[in-house]
Amino acid sequence: MTNDIQRHAKLLKAAAHAAKNITTILDPYELLQRTVDIICDEFGFYYAGVFFLDDAKQYAVLKAGRGDAGKSMIHNGHKLAVGGNSMIGASIANRQGRIALDVGAEAVFFENPHLPKTRSEMALPLIVGDDVIGALTVQSTEEAAFHDEDIAALQTMADQLAIAIQNSNLHRQAERRSRLLKAANRVGREVTSILNLEELLPHTVNIICEAYGLYYAGVFLLDEKGEYAVLRAGYGKAGKAMVADGHKLKIGTESMIGASIAMGEARIALDVGEERVHFKNPHLPHTRSEMALPLIYGGKALGAVTVQSSEERAFSEDDITTLLTMAEHLAVAINNAHLLEELKEAHSEILRNKVFEALTTASTEAIHWIGNKTLPISLTVARLREEIADGKVDDIESLKEDLDMISESAALIIQVKEQLIGAVREMKPRPVLFADVLQTARIQRDISESMLQVNIDPAAAYVIADSTQLTRALGNILQNAAEAGAKSVKVSTRLTEERGVLEIEIEDDGAGMSDDVMRKVWSPFFSTRGVAHHGLGLPAAMHVVSQSQGRIALVSEAGKGTTVAMFMPKGHSNDEAVDAGSVKNILLIDDNDDWAKLFGELLKGTKVKLTQSIDLKKLPAADLILVDENIASVPLTDVLSALSTAGLVSKTVILTSAINPERVTQFLREGVKDVTVKPYSGGEVSELLK
Repeated sequence: MTNDIQRHAKLLKAAAHAAKNITTILDPYELLQRTVDIICDEFGFYYAGVFFLDDAKQYAVLKAGRGDAGKSMIHNGHKLAVGGNSMIGASIANRQGRIALDVGAEAVFFENPHLPKTRSEMALPLIVGDDVIGALTVQSTEEAAFHDEDIAALQTMADQLAIAIQNSNLHRQAERRSRLLKAANRVGREVTSILNLEELLPHTVNIICEAYGLYYAGVFLLDEKGEYAVLRAGYGKAGKAMVADGHKLKIGTESMIGASIAMGEARIALDVGEERVHFKNPHLPHTRSEMALPLIYGGKALGAVTVQSSEERAFSEDDITTLLTMAEHLAVAINNAHLLEELKEAHSEILRNKVFEALTTASTEAIHWIGNKTLPISLTVARLREEIADGKVDDIESLKEDLDMISESAALIIQVKEQLIGAVREMKPRPVLFADVLQTARIQRDISESMLQVNIDPAAAYVIADSTQLTRALGNILQNAAEAGAKSVKVSTRLTEERGVLEIEIEDDGAGMSDDVMRKVWSPFFSTRGVAHHGLGLPAAMHVVSQSQGRIALVSEAGKGTTVAMFMPKGHSNDEAVDAGSVKNILLIDDNDDWAKLFGELLKGTKVKLTQSIDLKKLPAADLILVDENIASVPLTDVLSALSTAGLVSKTVILTSAINPERVTQFLREGVKDVTVKPYSGGEVSELLK
């Protein structure tokens, strides 16, 4: 009897000591792990483990266990059915402690290969108020190690553990709420100061994932028709891959994002496997719960934000409140960025109109020059008409000279007009592939490929410009270099420190210029190369660059070459998915150049079969034939002749970076289907294939 009293007193003391240590721990993970260690150390038990009920209250899931055995069982997702064939399940179902004095004889003992030395076990329910939240198992290597009175002593400790767990959860919730509020404030503080969407959206998803500790976040914006939500920014590699794939979701109830926008309210999937409208995404295989938050400003839906966790049931009511606050901040920032873009576009249009107005009323020198060339034409024509009327046209040679003079003067006027404003009206600037435009300019001006050294930064591969006009500007600069005796021309692009601006640098080793000449090079009709040159190359280049809201500068030194720097708006590849329509097979006759590679990449997400070839003897069947006007490896006349012989010219579209009306007319007369500028984005390819 004395031994039992002493043993019971020791248990009570150890239970009190364990409870005291347990109740001082607030970190949930540390609390559970320390609990099983304290119990085993204080009582000298073989093993201890803590189980929590799952949300459905059907299983008790092991959350902490002693030693390697505990770690292994947690890793394997060890769980026991409530009320099932186990000590833990029975203690939870009956809301009372259970003892197995000899586990081999205990009907409800669950034989566990991870704990082969267990001979007796006690299971104690964890109860807070009226709720059972789990159970505690303690196990010994001795048979009959537990007595009925031990239940009371250890249950007191289990009750203290349940209270500690509740306190820990409350503390965790408070910390989480504080962290969420700080994160929402950070998002609001940082994103509302960014007015460039291309910077705003990626920055936002990074902040959300880092501040909230989430697996993934993405921002969708509505397309122009309001039919699809298009992913504009996503976190990490998965986000970049989906943006590159043109990932979009239809507005409606078929996806979390679509439903959120359609209903104008947040949607939560606590278990994506059970959520009917969750979009199963191969890029995000670890998503277990998701929240979609609409982006609404002034009652108008702009898009939605998706936030995803790798844990089931990761979001609570507190999360909804704070994340909705974040979404409201983001909606304001997006609206501000849209307003700024619209303002910039309106400003650009005003500037474009001013440039055209200035051009039509502009240069007094140009008007005088054209007037001087026009006057002999009109005078000669009048004189010829008079002589013809009087029957005085006897000198055929003199007549030929007069006609030659008329023809020459008219041709000069046309050349000046094309130098000043180009052969066609300017198009609205768009993202164009610089390498392709440069190649067109080189071929059109008959500049040797070996003469150029090209270095294009992938981050500065696209420039906002009219491809036809930019080809003309680059051609003027390359031609100037060639006429200055340059043997080598280095062309490079790079990003600048100025946001959204890239630099195109063209450096030659030609004759260079003196300071006096440099002060005059931007003046129309100034030339150091005689009357055969109009002196309009650089002024025309300046006009083209200014049309794209850029600027141009020049540095030169006599005998040491010239460097022209063009600072222009940076473009980016538009990864909009291609709609191929009814086109199934395309034959592309082109070199394997930068544009051809881009075109192939843009078609990868479609079912279109693309065949690229320059073999004119074997022309495969195709719905559509595309030909690069500036193909270098084979004469274009040979290409058109082969297509005509094969009866395929009516299916042929000629693509070019620089439209020329005379060449367009010529090609159309030869029977081609169309002549158009090259597409550089998915949307432009879709238009081409219509």
